Amino acid sequence: MAGKQELGFVGVGQMGIHMAGRLLEAGYGVTVYDINETAVARLVQRGAKRAETPAAVASAAEIVLASLPTPDIVRSVALSDTGVIGGSKVKAFIDLSTTGPVTAQEVAAALAAKGIAAIDAPVSGGPKGAEKGTLAVMVAGPRKMEEALRPILDVIGKVFWVGEKAGMGQAMKLVNNVLSASAVAMTSEALVMGAKAGLDADTMIAVINAGSGRNTATEDKFPRCVLTRRFDFGFAVGLMHKDVRLGVEYGESLGVPMMVGNAVKQLLSITKASEGAGADLTRTVCTVEKWAGVEVKGKG
Repeated sequence: MAGKQELGFVGVGQMGIHMAGRLLEAGYGVTVYDINETAVARLVQRGAKRAETPAAVASAAEIVLASLPTPDIVRSVALSDTGVIGGSKVKAFIDLSTTGPVTAQEVAAALAAKGIAAIDAPVSGGPKGAEKGTLAVMVAGPRKMEEALRPILDVIGKVFWVGEKAGMGQAMKLVNNVLSASAVAMTSEALVMGAKAGLDADTMIAVINAGSGRNTATEDKFPRCVLTRRFDFGFAVGLMHKDVRLGVEYGESLGVPMMVGNAVKQLLSITKASEGAGADLTRTVCTVEKWAGVEVKGKG
């Protein structure tokens, strides 16, 4: 399964369009489907083939990758009457989405009954990571299959095999995203507090990144997207709220107290309501700014 064969790709949004594009550049044939015709057309211009349904994608390729926004959409794409399960050629379904372990296990069981192997391989690194091929790819599935698929997955990022059991990749992704979202939430509160005290935003970022408070938000998201007031990280607050909700629910199902996670989920929920589900994740700071009556803005 590791040759330069025809691949399928369902879901070519902000992340998927870059991953599918990299596969095309690596010499793979790629058949794509998305409800967004504009995104599909952009890939067709680069050499991809268009399909009318996920089932059609799965009738054109033995390996189908998917990058989709919600668990319900993943279930539909994988298991509906026009889904991957109805394809005539597909042998492996690689889900790059964030769905949570329960959905990954449900999809894997249903596809296995039809002789289709399911690999959950959620990714982290945002649109820029997808474009550069530097994503963290968290793969769960049989080790031999992971080894066979690795040449494909290496094109989109650094591959980590996290276990045999379906859903383990999703568990790893939820661990990552709860931490990532917490960094955004707490950095929002901390920098707004500093701005309210009269501290300069650029100076705060410089001090934090030279000290023990540095994190992914202070190193990248805030200098690039908040201090500039561009708010263009490229990941929607509604999607991060979904990821944190899944993480909190999963943690609590395991008997883990998710006190901080719940607080982060609440802040994201308020931001989603006030800014819109499609608003950039970095606009989380705007919620705190409005309450405090101050703005976190750099000099540049």
